[in-house]
Amino acid sequence: MTEIELEKYSSAFTLADMEIFVFPELMYSLLLANIMSPTVWKWRDEACFKKLENKDPYKKLMRLRQFIMDEFEFNLDLETWGLTDKNAEIKRFEKFLPAEEISKSNALFGYEGDSYYYDVDIRKHFGLDKYNSDIIPYWKTETIEAMNAFRHKPGYRGGAGECVSLSTLYAAAAVIVCGIPLDDIYMVLTPLHSQNFIDINDGVITNNRRLVTKAMWFNGTELSNKAQRALRNEQITIVAHSSGLVHCLYKDATIDKNIYDSFSGKLANFLKTELLTDMMVNFLRANIDYRKHFQFCRYCHSNIQFIKAEDLFKYEHLKPVKVADCTHKQLLEEVFDGEFSNEPFPNRIRCDQFKEYMAKKKPDINTEAGRNELTKVLSDYIPDAEKFVNELYDFLHIEPKLPLGEKNYTPSEPIKISPDMSREQIIDYLRSIRDKNITADLAFYAYRDMESCDWRPFVKSASERSPISIENTKDKTIEQCYQWLKDMPNESIYDNKRLAQPDEVANYARGDGIEKSFTLANILHKREPDKEITIRIDKDSVVVEAGKRFEFESAKGFSKEIKISGEEYEIR
Repeated sequence: MTEIELEKYSSAFTLADMEIFVFPELMYSLLLANIMSPTVWKWRDEACFKKLENKDPYKKLMRLRQFIMDEFEFNLDLETWGLTDKNAEIKRFEKFLPAEEISKSNALFGYEGDSYYYDVDIRKHFGLDKYNSDIIPYWKTETIEAMNAFRHKPGYRGGAGECVSLSTLYAAAAVIVCGIPLDDIYMVLTPLHSQNFIDINDGVITNNRRLVTKAMWFNGTELSNKAQRALRNEQITIVAHSSGLVHCLYKDATIDKNIYDSFSGKLANFLKTELLTDMMVNFLRANIDYRKHFQFCRYCHSNIQFIKAEDLFKYEHLKPVKVADCTHKQLLEEVFDGEFSNEPFPNRIRCDQFKEYMAKKKPDINTEAGRNELTKVLSDYIPDAEKFVNELYDFLHIEPKLPLGEKNYTPSEPIKISPDMSREQIIDYLRSIRDKNITADLAFYAYRDMESCDWRPFVKSASERSPISIENTKDKTIEQCYQWLKDMPNESIYDNKRLAQPDEVANYARGDGIEKSFTLANILHKREPDKEITIRIDKDSVVVEAGKRFEFESAKGFSKEIKISGEEYEIR
Protein backbone atom coordinates (compact mmCIF):
# COMPACT_ATOMS: atom_id res chain seq x y z
CA MET A 1 0.00 0.00 0.00
CA THR A 2 1.05 3.58 -0.63
CA GLU A 3 1.11 6.02 2.29
CA ILE A 4 -2.20 7.50 1.14
CA GLU A 5 -3.82 4.07 0.76
CA LEU A 6 -2.56 3.06 4.20
CA GLU A 7 -4.17 6.17 5.72
CA LYS A 8 -7.49 5.42 4.04
CA TYR A 9 -7.54 1.70 4.81
CA SER A 10 -6.49 2.21 8.43
CA SER A 11 -9.41 4.63 8.75
CA ALA A 12 -11.77 1.76 7.97
CA PHE A 13 -10.91 0.42 11.44
CA THR A 14 -11.22 3.75 13.26
CA LEU A 15 -14.25 5.03 11.31
CA ALA A 16 -14.14 8.47 12.92
CA ASP A 17 -16.60 11.05 11.59
CA MET A 18 -13.72 13.21 10.33
CA GLU A 19 -12.24 10.21 8.48
CA ILE A 20 -15.56 9.50 6.76
CA PHE A 21 -15.68 13.14 5.67
CA VAL A 22 -12.21 12.90 4.10
CA PHE A 23 -12.65 9.33 2.81
CA PRO A 24 -16.36 9.23 1.94
CA GLU A 25 -16.21 5.64 0.60
CA LEU A 26 -16.00 4.55 4.24
CA MET A 27 -19.65 5.41 4.88
CA TYR A 28 -20.98 2.88 2.42
CA SER A 29 -18.27 0.41 3.42
CA LEU A 30 -19.62 0.39 6.96
CA LEU A 31 -23.13 -0.19 5.61
CA LEU A 32 -21.85 -3.20 3.66
CA ALA A 33 -19.98 -4.46 6.74
CA ASN A 34 -23.24 -4.39 8.68
CA ILE A 35 -25.02 -6.17 5.84
CA MET A 36 -22.38 -8.91 6.06
CA SER A 37 -22.74 -9.15 9.84
CA PRO A 38 -24.49 -12.26 11.22
CA THR A 39 -25.90 -10.08 14.01
CA VAL A 40 -28.38 -8.23 11.80
CA TRP A 41 -29.37 -11.44 9.98
CA LYS A 42 -30.37 -12.98 13.33
CA TRP A 43 -33.00 -10.26 13.71
CA ARG A 44 -35.05 -12.04 11.06
CA ASP A 45 -35.71 -14.77 13.61
CA GLU A 46 -37.13 -12.34 16.18
CA ALA A 47 -40.83 -13.07 16.86
CA CYS A 48 -41.84 -9.50 16.02
CA PHE A 49 -40.43 -9.85 12.50
CA LYS A 50 -41.50 -13.47 12.02
CA LYS A 51 -45.10 -12.31 12.37
CA LEU A 52 -44.57 -9.85 9.51
CA GLU A 53 -42.96 -12.26 7.03
CA ASN A 54 -45.76 -11.85 4.47
CA LYS A 55 -46.33 -8.16 5.08
CA ASP A 56 -45.11 -5.36 2.85
CA PRO A 57 -41.68 -3.74 3.44
CA TYR A 58 -43.23 -0.54 4.81
CA LYS A 59 -44.95 -2.38 7.69
CA LYS A 60 -41.69 -4.15 8.49
CA LEU A 61 -39.84 -0.84 8.43
CA MET A 62 -42.28 0.67 10.92
CA ARG A 63 -41.76 -2.34 13.20
CA LEU A 64 -38.00 -2.02 12.80
CA ARG A 65 -38.26 1.49 14.24
CA GLN A 66 -39.66 0.18 17.53
CA PHE A 67 -37.12 -2.66 17.60
CA ILE A 68 -34.19 -0.27 17.26
CA MET A 69 -35.67 2.13 19.82
CA ASP A 70 -36.03 -0.76 22.27
CA GLU A 71 -32.55 -2.19 21.68
CA PHE A 72 -30.32 0.87 21.23
CA GLU A 73 -29.65 4.17 22.94
CA PHE A 74 -28.46 7.30 21.19
CA ASN A 75 -24.95 7.94 22.47
CA LEU A 76 -23.14 11.24 22.08
CA ASP A 77 -20.70 10.88 24.95
CA LEU A 78 -17.67 12.80 23.70
CA GLU A 79 -15.27 10.66 25.67
CA THR A 80 -16.51 7.21 24.58
CA TRP A 81 -13.72 6.93 22.02
CA GLY A 82 -11.34 9.49 23.46
CA LEU A 83 -10.05 12.89 22.44
CA THR A 84 -7.56 14.17 19.90
CA ASP A 85 -5.99 17.46 18.84
CA LYS A 86 -7.55 19.50 16.05
CA ASN A 87 -4.21 20.66 14.66
CA ALA A 88 -2.83 17.12 14.62
CA GLU A 89 -5.87 15.91 12.65
CA ILE A 90 -5.69 18.82 10.19
CA LYS A 91 -2.03 18.00 9.59
CA ARG A 92 -2.96 14.37 9.06
CA PHE A 93 -5.59 15.20 6.45
CA GLU A 94 -3.97 18.17 4.68
CA LYS A 95 -2.55 15.90 1.99
CA PHE A 96 -6.13 15.06 1.02
CA LEU A 97 -8.01 18.34 1.56
CA PRO A 98 -6.83 21.87 2.41
CA ALA A 99 -7.38 22.79 6.06
CA GLU A 100 -9.62 25.75 5.18
CA GLU A 101 -11.86 23.51 3.07
CA ILE A 102 -12.23 21.03 5.92
CA SER A 103 -13.03 23.86 8.33
CA LYS A 104 -15.83 25.11 6.12
CA SER A 105 -17.63 21.80 6.06
CA ASN A 106 -16.76 19.73 9.13
CA ALA A 107 -18.30 20.36 12.52
CA LEU A 108 -15.12 19.64 14.45
CA PHE A 109 -12.91 22.08 12.55
CA GLY A 110 -14.88 25.32 12.71
CA TYR A 111 -17.95 24.65 10.55
CA GLU A 112 -20.52 27.42 10.93
CA GLY A 113 -23.35 26.33 8.64
CA ASP A 114 -26.07 25.93 11.23
CA SER A 115 -26.63 29.22 13.05
CA TYR A 116 -28.64 27.41 15.73
CA TYR A 117 -25.56 25.70 17.11
CA TYR A 118 -23.56 28.90 17.08
CA ASP A 119 -26.34 30.76 18.84
CA VAL A 120 -25.94 28.30 21.73
CA ASP A 121 -22.13 28.00 21.29
CA ILE A 122 -21.36 24.72 19.58
CA ARG A 123 -18.50 23.72 21.87
CA LYS A 124 -20.70 24.23 24.92
CA HIS A 125 -23.60 22.45 23.18
CA PHE A 126 -21.46 19.35 22.67
CA GLY A 127 -19.71 19.59 26.04
CA LEU A 128 -16.35 20.62 24.60
CA ASP A 129 -16.13 23.86 26.56
CA LYS A 130 -14.30 22.11 29.41
CA TYR A 131 -11.31 21.52 27.11
CA ASN A 132 -9.06 23.98 25.28
CA SER A 133 -10.23 25.02 21.83
CA ASP A 134 -7.93 22.59 20.00
CA ILE A 135 -9.24 19.47 21.74
CA ILE A 136 -11.85 17.56 19.73
CA PRO A 137 -13.46 14.13 20.24
CA TYR A 138 -12.84 10.98 18.25
CA TRP A 139 -16.44 10.55 17.19
CA LYS A 140 -15.95 6.99 16.01
CA THR A 141 -18.69 5.24 14.11
CA GLU A 142 -19.50 1.82 15.51
CA THR A 143 -20.11 -1.43 13.66
CA ILE A 144 -23.20 -3.36 14.74
CA GLU A 145 -20.96 -5.55 16.91
CA ALA A 146 -19.52 -2.51 18.70
CA MET A 147 -23.03 -1.04 19.07
CA ASN A 148 -24.27 -4.26 20.67
CA ALA A 149 -21.22 -4.42 22.94
CA PHE A 150 -22.25 -1.22 24.77
CA ARG A 151 -24.35 -3.52 26.97
CA HIS A 152 -21.03 -4.56 28.57
CA LYS A 153 -20.18 -0.94 29.38
CA PRO A 154 -21.28 0.49 32.75
CA GLY A 155 -24.28 2.79 32.52
CA TYR A 156 -25.83 1.26 29.40
CA ARG A 157 -28.95 -0.92 29.49
CA GLY A 158 -28.35 -2.31 25.98
CA GLY A 159 -26.76 -1.36 22.69
CA ALA A 160 -25.90 2.20 21.70
CA GLY A 161 -24.44 4.30 18.92
CA GLU A 162 -24.11 7.81 17.52
CA CYS A 163 -26.02 9.10 14.52
CA VAL A 164 -23.71 7.71 11.81
CA SER A 165 -23.73 4.29 13.46
CA LEU A 166 -27.52 4.31 13.69
CA SER A 167 -27.99 5.43 10.09
CA THR A 168 -25.78 2.64 8.72
CA LEU A 169 -27.54 0.14 10.98
CA TYR A 170 -30.97 1.28 9.80
CA ALA A 171 -29.91 0.98 6.15
CA ALA A 172 -28.52 -2.53 6.63
CA ALA A 173 -31.58 -3.72 8.54
CA ALA A 174 -33.91 -2.16 5.96
CA VAL A 175 -32.38 -4.47 3.36
CA ILE A 176 -32.01 -7.63 5.47
CA VAL A 177 -35.07 -7.49 7.71
CA CYS A 178 -37.51 -5.39 5.68
CA GLY A 179 -36.61 -6.54 2.17
CA ILE A 180 -36.15 -3.00 0.83
CA PRO A 181 -33.85 -2.91 -2.23
CA LEU A 182 -30.45 -1.35 -1.56
CA ASP A 183 -31.00 0.85 -4.63
CA ASP A 184 -33.86 2.58 -2.80
CA ILE A 185 -31.68 3.73 0.11
CA TYR A 186 -29.68 6.97 0.01
CA MET A 187 -27.27 7.88 2.80
CA VAL A 188 -27.30 11.63 3.47
CA LEU A 189 -24.58 13.24 5.61
CA THR A 190 -24.31 16.80 6.88
CA PRO A 191 -21.52 18.23 9.08
CA LEU A 192 -23.49 17.51 12.26
CA HIS A 193 -25.75 14.62 11.35
CA SER A 194 -26.26 11.46 9.31
CA GLN A 195 -29.55 10.08 8.07
CA ASN A 196 -31.02 8.01 5.25
CA PHE A 197 -33.69 8.76 2.70
CA ILE A 198 -35.57 5.54 1.95
CA ASP A 199 -37.56 5.69 -1.29
CA ILE A 200 -40.68 3.87 -0.14
CA ASN A 201 -44.26 5.22 -0.31
CA ASP A 202 -43.90 9.03 0.03
CA GLY A 203 -40.41 8.59 1.44
CA VAL A 204 -39.03 7.88 4.91
CA ILE A 205 -36.10 9.58 6.62
CA THR A 206 -34.19 7.90 9.43
CA ASN A 207 -33.24 10.18 12.29
CA ASN A 208 -31.06 8.66 15.02
CA ARG A 209 -33.27 5.89 16.46
CA ARG A 210 -36.49 7.11 14.83
CA LEU A 211 -38.10 7.10 11.41
CA VAL A 212 -39.89 10.13 10.01
CA THR A 213 -42.56 9.82 7.31
CA LYS A 214 -43.65 12.79 5.23
CA ALA A 215 -46.77 13.22 7.40
CA MET A 216 -44.62 13.18 10.54
CA TRP A 217 -42.09 15.57 8.98
CA PHE A 218 -44.68 18.34 8.83
CA ASN A 219 -46.65 17.63 12.02
CA GLY A 220 -45.03 20.51 13.93
CA THR A 221 -44.01 18.49 16.99
CA GLU A 222 -40.74 19.10 18.80
CA LEU A 223 -39.36 15.75 17.62
CA SER A 224 -40.13 16.58 13.99
CA ASN A 225 -38.64 20.05 14.32
CA LYS A 226 -35.41 18.51 15.63
CA ALA A 227 -35.43 15.93 12.84
CA GLN A 228 -35.67 18.77 10.30
CA ARG A 229 -32.77 20.75 11.71
CA ALA A 230 -29.94 19.24 9.67
CA LEU A 231 -31.66 19.35 6.27
CA ARG A 232 -33.19 22.75 6.98
CA ASN A 233 -29.94 24.46 7.99
CA GLU A 234 -26.91 22.49 6.89
CA GLN A 235 -24.98 21.82 3.72
CA ILE A 236 -25.28 18.16 2.70
CA THR A 237 -21.69 17.00 2.49
CA ILE A 238 -22.10 13.46 1.15
CA VAL A 239 -24.80 11.48 -0.62
CA ALA A 240 -23.91 7.78 -0.85
CA HIS A 241 -25.81 5.19 -2.88
CA SER A 242 -25.28 1.72 -4.30
CA SER A 243 -24.23 3.36 -7.58
CA GLY A 244 -21.57 5.57 -5.95
CA LEU A 245 -21.33 8.87 -4.09
CA VAL A 246 -21.07 12.62 -4.43
CA HIS A 247 -19.14 14.87 -2.03
CA CYS A 248 -19.55 18.62 -1.58
CA LEU A 249 -15.77 19.28 -1.92
CA TYR A 250 -14.51 16.62 -4.31
CA LYS A 251 -14.91 17.29 -8.04
CA ASP A 252 -15.16 13.60 -8.94
CA ALA A 253 -18.52 11.95 -8.27
CA THR A 254 -19.00 8.21 -8.70
CA ILE A 255 -22.78 8.18 -8.29
CA ASP A 256 -24.85 7.65 -11.44
CA LYS A 257 -25.89 11.17 -12.49
CA ASN A 258 -29.39 10.14 -13.56
CA ILE A 259 -29.93 8.40 -10.23
CA TYR A 260 -28.62 11.44 -8.36
CA ASP A 261 -30.93 13.77 -10.27
CA SER A 262 -33.87 11.47 -9.53
CA PHE A 263 -32.97 11.34 -5.84
CA SER A 264 -32.66 15.14 -5.71
CA GLY A 265 -36.20 15.46 -7.03
CA LYS A 266 -37.60 12.87 -4.62
CA LEU A 267 -35.93 14.50 -1.63
CA ALA A 268 -37.19 17.93 -2.71
CA ASN A 269 -40.74 16.56 -2.96
CA PHE A 270 -40.46 15.01 0.49
CA LEU A 271 -39.37 18.34 1.96
CA LYS A 272 -42.34 20.35 0.73
CA THR A 273 -46.10 20.04 1.10
CA GLU A 274 -49.31 21.88 0.20
CA LEU A 275 -50.98 24.49 2.36
CA LEU A 276 -54.03 22.71 3.70
CA THR A 277 -55.90 23.47 6.91
CA ASP A 278 -54.17 20.57 8.65
CA MET A 279 -50.79 22.05 7.71
CA MET A 280 -51.82 25.44 9.11
CA VAL A 281 -52.70 23.72 12.38
CA ASN A 282 -49.35 21.89 12.36
CA PHE A 283 -47.65 25.25 11.87
CA LEU A 284 -49.47 26.58 14.94
CA ARG A 285 -48.34 23.53 16.89
CA ALA A 286 -44.74 24.48 16.12
CA ASN A 287 -45.24 28.24 16.62
CA ILE A 288 -46.93 28.91 19.94
CA ASP A 289 -46.96 32.71 19.62
CA TYR A 290 -49.30 32.63 16.59
CA ARG A 291 -52.00 30.56 18.30
CA LYS A 292 -53.52 33.70 19.85
CA HIS A 293 -54.80 34.70 16.39
CA PHE A 294 -56.87 31.51 15.85
CA GLN A 295 -59.91 29.74 17.24
CA PHE A 296 -61.67 26.42 16.66
CA CYS A 297 -65.35 25.55 16.88
CA ARG A 298 -67.68 22.63 17.49
CA TYR A 299 -71.38 22.00 16.97
CA CYS A 300 -73.31 21.37 20.18
CA HIS A 301 -77.08 20.79 19.89
CA SER A 302 -77.18 22.72 16.60
CA ASN A 303 -75.25 25.60 18.16
CA ILE A 304 -71.67 26.57 17.34
CA GLN A 305 -69.29 26.91 20.26
CA PHE A 306 -65.78 28.36 20.12
CA ILE A 307 -62.48 27.66 21.83
CA LYS A 308 -59.20 29.54 21.66
CA ALA A 309 -56.49 27.71 19.75
CA GLU A 310 -54.02 27.86 22.64
CA ASP A 311 -56.60 26.27 24.96
CA LEU A 312 -57.33 23.41 22.56
CA PHE A 313 -53.67 22.63 21.92
CA LYS A 314 -52.97 22.05 25.61
CA TYR A 315 -55.27 19.01 25.52
CA GLU A 316 -52.91 17.30 23.07
CA HIS A 317 -50.52 16.71 25.96
CA LEU A 318 -53.14 14.82 27.95
CA LYS A 319 -54.06 12.08 25.45
CA PRO A 320 -52.75 10.76 22.10
CA VAL A 321 -55.16 12.88 20.07
CA LYS A 322 -54.40 15.82 17.79
CA VAL A 323 -56.01 19.12 16.88
CA ALA A 324 -55.94 18.42 13.15
CA ASP A 325 -56.28 14.76 12.25
CA CYS A 326 -58.85 11.95 12.46
CA THR A 327 -58.82 12.24 16.27
CA HIS A 328 -59.92 15.90 16.21
CA LYS A 329 -63.47 15.13 17.38
CA GLN A 330 -62.14 12.99 20.21
CA LEU A 331 -59.96 15.89 21.31
CA LEU A 332 -62.96 18.24 21.40
CA GLU A 333 -64.79 15.75 23.61
CA GLU A 334 -61.95 15.99 26.14
CA VAL A 335 -62.31 19.75 26.51
CA PHE A 336 -63.89 21.10 29.70
CA ASP A 337 -67.21 22.68 28.73
CA GLY A 338 -66.33 25.89 30.54
CA GLU A 339 -63.57 26.60 28.03
CA PHE A 340 -66.06 26.93 25.16
CA SER A 341 -67.75 30.20 24.33
CA ASN A 342 -71.12 30.57 22.62
CA GLU A 343 -69.79 33.62 20.82
CA PRO A 344 -66.75 33.75 18.52
CA PHE A 345 -63.68 35.36 20.04
CA PRO A 346 -63.05 38.77 18.43
CA ASN A 347 -60.09 39.34 16.10
CA ARG A 348 -59.39 35.62 15.74
CA ILE A 349 -59.45 33.54 12.57
CA ARG A 350 -62.03 30.78 12.58
CA CYS A 351 -60.30 27.65 11.32
CA ASP A 352 -63.51 26.30 9.78
CA GLN A 353 -63.92 29.47 7.71
CA PHE A 354 -60.24 29.44 6.79
CA LYS A 355 -60.74 25.89 5.49
CA GLU A 356 -63.64 27.09 3.32
CA TYR A 357 -61.54 29.96 2.01
CA MET A 358 -58.67 27.62 1.11
CA ALA A 359 -61.00 25.23 -0.71
CA LYS A 360 -62.53 28.05 -2.72
CA LYS A 361 -59.57 30.35 -3.48
CA LYS A 362 -56.64 27.88 -3.34
CA PRO A 363 -53.87 30.50 -3.01
CA ASP A 364 -50.52 28.99 -4.04
CA ILE A 365 -48.13 29.78 -1.21
CA ASN A 366 -45.22 28.67 -3.41
CA THR A 367 -45.67 31.79 -5.55
CA GLU A 368 -45.18 35.42 -4.60
CA ALA A 369 -48.69 36.23 -5.83
CA GLY A 370 -50.19 33.51 -3.66
CA ARG A 371 -48.28 34.69 -0.60
CA ASN A 372 -49.38 38.27 -1.21
CA GLU A 373 -53.03 37.21 -1.47
CA LEU A 374 -52.84 35.20 1.72
CA THR A 375 -51.11 38.08 3.49
CA LYS A 376 -53.93 40.41 2.50
CA VAL A 377 -56.60 38.02 3.83
CA LEU A 378 -54.84 37.49 7.16
CA SER A 379 -53.80 41.10 7.75
CA ASP A 380 -57.14 41.90 9.48
CA TYR A 381 -56.25 39.40 12.21
CA ILE A 382 -52.47 39.16 12.40
CA PRO A 383 -50.46 42.38 12.94
CA ASP A 384 -47.45 41.31 10.85
CA ALA A 385 -49.22 39.04 8.39
CA GLU A 386 -46.38 39.15 5.87
CA LYS A 387 -43.95 37.74 8.43
CA PHE A 388 -46.49 35.08 9.38
CA VAL A 389 -46.98 33.98 5.74
CA ASN A 390 -43.24 33.89 5.06
CA GLU A 391 -42.67 31.72 8.13
CA LEU A 392 -45.57 29.49 7.09
CA TYR A 393 -44.00 29.10 3.66
CA ASP A 394 -40.65 28.20 5.24
CA PHE A 395 -42.41 25.63 7.42
CA LEU A 396 -43.96 23.96 4.37
CA HIS A 397 -40.93 24.18 2.10
CA ILE A 398 -37.32 23.19 2.77
CA GLU A 399 -34.74 23.56 0.04
CA PRO A 400 -32.06 20.88 0.58
CA LYS A 401 -28.48 22.13 0.17
CA LEU A 402 -27.22 19.24 -1.93
CA PRO A 403 -23.67 18.98 -3.33
CA LEU A 404 -23.88 20.96 -6.56
CA GLY A 405 -21.55 22.63 -9.03
CA GLU A 406 -19.56 21.10 -11.82
CA LYS A 407 -18.83 17.48 -10.98
CA ASN A 408 -16.92 14.93 -13.00
CA TYR A 409 -19.40 12.07 -13.03
CA THR A 410 -17.31 8.94 -13.46
CA PRO A 411 -19.56 6.02 -12.48
CA SER A 412 -17.96 3.26 -10.45
CA GLU A 413 -18.85 -0.42 -10.39
CA PRO A 414 -22.30 -0.36 -8.70
CA ILE A 415 -23.08 -2.50 -5.69
CA LYS A 416 -25.73 -4.99 -6.82
CA ILE A 417 -27.32 -6.57 -3.76
CA SER A 418 -30.95 -7.69 -3.81
CA PRO A 419 -33.15 -8.55 -0.79
CA ASP A 420 -33.54 -12.16 -1.95
CA MET A 421 -29.80 -12.87 -1.69
CA SER A 422 -28.54 -14.86 1.29
CA ARG A 423 -25.81 -13.56 3.58
CA GLU A 424 -23.32 -16.02 2.06
CA GLN A 425 -24.23 -14.93 -1.47
CA ILE A 426 -23.76 -11.26 -0.54
CA ILE A 427 -20.34 -11.92 1.00
CA ASP A 428 -19.25 -13.98 -2.01
CA TYR A 429 -20.48 -11.26 -4.36
CA LEU A 430 -18.70 -8.45 -2.51
CA ARG A 431 -15.53 -10.54 -2.41
CA SER A 432 -15.75 -10.98 -6.19
CA ILE A 433 -15.75 -7.22 -6.87
CA ARG A 434 -13.10 -6.14 -4.35
CA ASP A 435 -10.51 -5.62 -7.09
CA LYS A 436 -12.73 -3.19 -9.04
CA ASN A 437 -14.73 -1.45 -6.31
CA ILE A 438 -12.80 0.23 -3.49
CA THR A 439 -15.95 0.57 -1.39
CA ALA A 440 -16.45 -3.20 -1.45
CA ASP A 441 -12.78 -3.72 -0.63
CA LEU A 442 -12.91 -1.29 2.31
CA ALA A 443 -16.05 -3.04 3.54
CA PHE A 444 -14.01 -6.10 4.51
CA TYR A 445 -11.71 -3.86 6.57
CA ALA A 446 -14.68 -2.23 8.32
CA TYR A 447 -16.05 -5.76 8.81
CA ARG A 448 -12.69 -6.64 10.49
CA ASP A 449 -12.14 -9.70 8.27
CA MET A 450 -8.46 -10.13 9.08
CA GLU A 451 -8.26 -13.41 7.19
CA SER A 452 -8.59 -11.57 3.88
CA CYS A 453 -7.19 -8.12 4.73
CA ASP A 454 -3.73 -6.58 4.91
CA TRP A 455 -2.77 -6.31 8.59
CA ARG A 456 -0.74 -3.11 8.24
CA PRO A 457 -3.78 -0.78 8.35
CA PHE A 458 -5.04 -2.61 11.45
CA VAL A 459 -1.68 -2.20 13.20
CA LYS A 460 -1.46 1.47 12.21
CA SER A 461 -4.93 2.24 13.53
CA ALA A 462 -4.36 0.23 16.72
CA SER A 463 -1.04 1.97 17.42
CA GLU A 464 -1.96 5.54 16.52
CA ARG A 465 -5.65 6.04 17.23
CA SER A 466 -6.58 4.17 20.41
CA PRO A 467 -6.60 6.86 23.13
CA ILE A 468 -9.08 5.13 25.48
CA SER A 469 -6.78 2.19 26.22
CA ILE A 470 -4.07 4.75 27.03
CA GLU A 471 -6.33 6.91 29.23
CA ASN A 472 -7.79 3.95 31.13
CA THR A 473 -4.34 2.67 32.08
CA LYS A 474 -2.44 5.89 32.70
CA ASP A 475 -2.13 5.14 36.43
CA LYS A 476 -1.21 1.46 35.98
CA THR A 477 2.22 -0.12 35.73
CA ILE A 478 2.81 -2.36 32.72
CA GLU A 479 2.45 -5.42 34.97
CA GLN A 480 -0.88 -4.06 36.21
CA CYS A 481 -1.98 -3.41 32.61
CA TYR A 482 -1.11 -7.00 31.77
CA GLN A 483 -3.10 -8.31 34.73
CA TRP A 484 -6.02 -6.01 33.84
CA LEU A 485 -6.13 -7.61 30.39
CA LYS A 486 -5.68 -11.14 31.74
CA ASP A 487 -8.60 -10.67 34.13
CA MET A 488 -10.97 -9.74 31.29
CA PRO A 489 -13.20 -12.43 29.72
CA ASN A 490 -11.22 -14.01 26.87
CA GLU A 491 -13.96 -13.36 24.33
CA SER A 492 -14.08 -11.10 21.30
CA ILE A 493 -17.07 -8.96 20.34
CA TYR A 494 -16.39 -10.17 16.76
CA ASP A 495 -16.93 -13.75 15.60
CA ASN A 496 -14.58 -15.99 13.62
CA LYS A 497 -11.38 -14.38 12.30
CA ARG A 498 -12.45 -10.82 12.95
CA LEU A 499 -10.60 -8.58 15.38
CA ALA A 500 -11.46 -5.69 17.70
CA GLN A 501 -9.28 -2.62 18.09
CA PRO A 502 -7.61 -1.80 21.45
CA ASP A 503 -10.19 0.82 22.40
CA GLU A 504 -13.00 -1.67 21.86
CA VAL A 505 -11.19 -4.04 24.23
CA ALA A 506 -10.78 -1.23 26.77
CA ASN A 507 -14.36 0.04 26.49
CA TYR A 508 -16.09 -3.32 26.63
CA ALA A 509 -13.61 -5.03 28.99
CA ARG A 510 -13.23 -8.21 26.96
CA GLY A 511 -11.20 -9.54 24.09
CA ASP A 512 -9.47 -12.44 22.42
CA GLY A 513 -5.76 -12.89 23.22
CA ILE A 514 -4.73 -11.26 19.92
CA GLU A 515 -6.86 -8.22 20.69
CA LYS A 516 -5.45 -8.03 24.22
CA SER A 517 -1.91 -8.27 22.83
CA PHE A 518 -2.47 -5.28 20.55
CA THR A 519 -3.97 -3.36 23.48
CA LEU A 520 -0.89 -4.04 25.58
CA ALA A 521 1.40 -3.23 22.64
CA ASN A 522 -0.41 0.09 22.19
CA ILE A 523 0.19 0.98 25.85
CA LEU A 524 3.84 -0.06 25.64
CA HIS A 525 4.33 1.85 22.39
CA LYS A 526 2.83 5.03 23.86
CA ARG A 527 5.12 4.90 26.90
CA GLU A 528 8.29 4.00 25.02
CA PRO A 529 7.79 4.88 21.32
CA ASP A 530 11.32 3.81 20.28
CA LYS A 531 11.25 0.38 21.93
CA GLU A 532 10.76 -2.54 19.54
CA ILE A 533 7.66 -4.58 20.29
CA THR A 534 7.08 -8.05 18.85
CA ILE A 535 3.73 -9.85 18.80
CA ARG A 536 4.00 -13.55 17.93
CA ILE A 537 0.75 -15.32 17.15
CA ASP A 538 0.91 -19.10 16.84
CA LYS A 539 -2.62 -20.48 16.63
CA ASP A 540 -3.86 -20.50 20.25
CA SER A 541 -0.76 -18.85 21.73
CA VAL A 542 0.06 -15.12 21.63
CA VAL A 543 3.24 -13.66 23.05
CA VAL A 544 4.18 -9.97 23.38
CA GLU A 545 7.89 -9.27 23.79
CA ALA A 546 9.20 -5.83 24.72
CA GLY A 547 12.05 -6.41 27.15
CA LYS A 548 9.62 -8.61 29.05
CA ARG A 549 7.41 -11.46 27.88
CA PHE A 550 3.61 -11.39 28.15
CA GLU A 551 1.43 -14.35 27.17
CA PHE A 552 -2.21 -14.56 26.05
CA GLU A 553 -4.52 -17.22 24.60
CA SER A 554 -6.38 -16.90 21.31
CA ALA A 555 -9.26 -18.73 19.63
CA LYS A 556 -8.83 -16.94 16.29
CA GLY A 557 -6.40 -19.42 14.73
CA PHE A 558 -3.93 -16.99 13.15
CA SER A 559 -0.18 -17.41 12.66
CA LYS A 560 1.53 -14.02 12.42
CA GLU A 561 4.54 -12.10 13.65
CA ILE A 562 4.23 -8.32 14.01
CA LYS A 563 7.11 -6.01 14.84
CA ILE A 564 6.38 -2.43 15.88
CA SER A 565 9.32 -0.02 16.01
CA GLY A 566 8.71 3.71 16.08
CA GLU A 567 6.32 4.40 13.22
CA GLU A 568 7.37 1.29 11.29
CA TYR A 569 5.40 -1.96 11.19
CA GLU A 570 6.68 -5.27 9.90
CA ILE A 571 4.26 -8.15 9.47
CA ARG A 572 5.10 -11.74 8.55
